[in-house]
Amino acid sequence: MNGAESLIRTLVDSDVTVCFANPGTSEMHVVAALDAVPAMRGVLCLFEGVATGAADGYARMAEKPAATLLHLGPGFANGIANLHNARKARVPIVNVIGDHAATHLRYDAPLTSDVGALARTVSHWLGTCREARTVAAEAARAVQAAAGAPGHIASLILGADAAWSPAEGVAPRLPVHGPSPVSDHAVARTVAALRAGWAALLLRGEALRGRGLAAAGRIAAATGARLVCDTFAPRLERGAGRVRVERLPYRPEPAVAFLAGTRTLILVGTQAPVAFFGYPDQPSELTPRGCAPLVLAHPHEDGAAALVAVAEALGATGPAPLNTKSLPERPQAGALDPGTLMRIVARHLPENAIVSDESITGGFQHYAVLDTAAPHDFLSLAGGAIGDGLPVATGAAVACPDRKVVVLQADGSAMYTLQALWTMAREKLDVVTIIYANRAYKVLMDELRIVGASTSGSKAAAMFDLGDPTLDWVRLAHGMGVDAVRAETTDAFEDAVASAMAACGPCLIEAVV
Repeated sequence: MNGAESLIRTLVDSDVTVCFANPGTSEMHVVAALDAVPAMRGVLCLFEGVATGAADGYARMAEKPAATLLHLGPGFANGIANLHNARKARVPIVNVIGDHAATHLRYDAPLTSDVGALARTVSHWLGTCREARTVAAEAARAVQAAAGAPGHIASLILGADAAWSPAEGVAPRLPVHGPSPVSDHAVARTVAALRAGWAALLLRGEALRGRGLAAAGRIAAATGARLVCDTFAPRLERGAGRVRVERLPYRPEPAVAFLAGTRTLILVGTQAPVAFFGYPDQPSELTPRGCAPLVLAHPHEDGAAALVAVAEALGATGPAPLNTKSLPERPQAGALDPGTLMRIVARHLPENAIVSDESITGGFQHYAVLDTAAPHDFLSLAGGAIGDGLPVATGAAVACPDRKVVVLQADGSAMYTLQALWTMAREKLDVVTIIYANRAYKVLMDELRIVGASTSGSKAAAMFDLGDPTLDWVRLAHGMGVDAVRAETTDAFEDAVASAMAACGPCLIEAVV
């Protein structure tokens, strides 16, 4: 057994059984080890940002780490944007980053770089293996670090010679530290604030699922508190039969207005809200004046259990009001627009689907439409670095092969990780991708105005225009091996969505809006 095989066997023994990979020469022995360890599933991605984004989506749905296999510093750098998103989503990922053999590093070869410096930008834990005998132990520690609450990015730099040299064996699985309990004092303070009235619960993580969400619903029913989630919560249970949660608006002024009148903002698994950017004459902190943030549960603490404890202390034992299924009527024939698009998706969304949303400006205003659709999981762009919608869907489909995955995807950000379509086709993943084809970076057109840099000049406008030449998503998808159609009217889109939801396998609908 060499170091590479000891790595793969240790990962599998630690319940890391999927590796999203874009390998190079320094990782060849790790690739060869996949044949020796059939329990590890290798998923080839044609760009490192797809591999890291897919690992994020997998971890959100599987609730355990995936591995990535990346080539040296430049390869890792290509994946950093979606590792940033994963770090903000607080999900577990184990990155294996190849490096040159120790004897080769001194020559400053073309691909030599400071891999550790790059990895530190997004990693909570960083290890380096220069000897084969340490590989298994470091791999076990990487999994332990990644899987600890609330979920972390662990990066292991593996020298090529450590991978090809003889190794001593496999390291045992290490214990993982789960979420910490919330203090009785935090529960008591929260109960008092809720009884005083005018409170809102800002929820994230486990608080937006299962028993945590159900407890939050009982609390809201008993006290009148509002239930709110972060603008881009990593995972939220939505739809009919679920507790309704309001979404914090994206921009500063609407967000402050949305929270107006709240006296206490109770934080469960999240931080007090802040604006995504600094704008002239607009606040960075979104907690309105006169409102006091109160922490019930930090991200590393058990927010779901804390909500259950608060509900019990309040005597909130009755059932929470739940969304009822109420599907929109079939729209009238005519041109397609973002609102109609979302209503048609709601009409046909299957039970227990997974929605990966990177629709940006196209879908944000119509978010509430899915509240009364079939029950589903809703995954958002947690870190704001665009280009994760398609990869997150890829990873979610690998984690949950028995569930339909639907991507609501803006056309501009889709081009960042277009290669995910190829992996969907290769792995035969059941993913329906809906492209909002508005032929522009619409969000940046809005930002130009909001920051006070508005201009009527053609040079600035050209920086946001995707229409010269127009992206042909049908041909792009076909080139990646994915069936695709274009829809420009409500009737055409309705028919395309109904057909896609009834079929199995990857397909794409270009919705011209």
